[in-house]
Amino acid sequence: MRRKITSVLVGLGVLGGTLVAASGSAQGHGYANAAPSRQQHCATGTVQNCGQIQWEPESVEGPKGFPAAGPADGQICAGGNGRFSELDAPRGGAWPTAQLASGQSHTFSWRIKVRHATADFRYYITKDGYDPNKPLTRADLEPQPFLNVPFGGVRPAATVTHTGTLPQKSGRHLILGVWTIADTANAFYACSDVRF
Repeated sequence: MRRKITSVLVGLGVLGGTLVAASGSAQGHGYANAAPSRQQHCATGTVQNCGQIQWEPESVEGPKGFPAAGPADGQICAGGNGRFSELDAPRGGAWPTAQLASGQSHTFSWRIKVRHATADFRYYITKDGYDPNKPLTRADLEPQPFLNVPFGGVRPAATVTHTGTLPQKSGRHLILGVWTIADTANAFYACSDVRF
């Protein structure tokens, strides 16, 4: 009898450990750090009052399939994740901006904490006339990504860089980076505020 109870308890312990490990792996995994994303600004303390994202900058994970699917309008920068809604708040247009050169080559960089099999990385930019005082919507973005980097299911390195030509833009804009995972239903989202 004692042996059966011990076996059951050990089994429950293994099951519990497996569930914790499985649910832990669903936690965040990567974010854009060049051009600096909103979550990076929060993690480094450049921007204050960011809530939980300051401790989990790699956790902006939401449904994939953007722009046809994915997070709802107004919740894109947080990946539709309510725990990180501070990333969707326009802050009166006061998010720090990275200075970029219109039409020039630029290297984007991501820090990858968990190296998922990857479908692609895509970069979208806001249309001319974008209002940084409002939460980001699909209507704010150009319909096609200006840079698409297919990965074919390969797992990325701990640091990933992509070089591409920036669109012809002027003034303040937002670049949305989307890291689409090949073997889950999710993607990671990163909003970077920029000025041309």
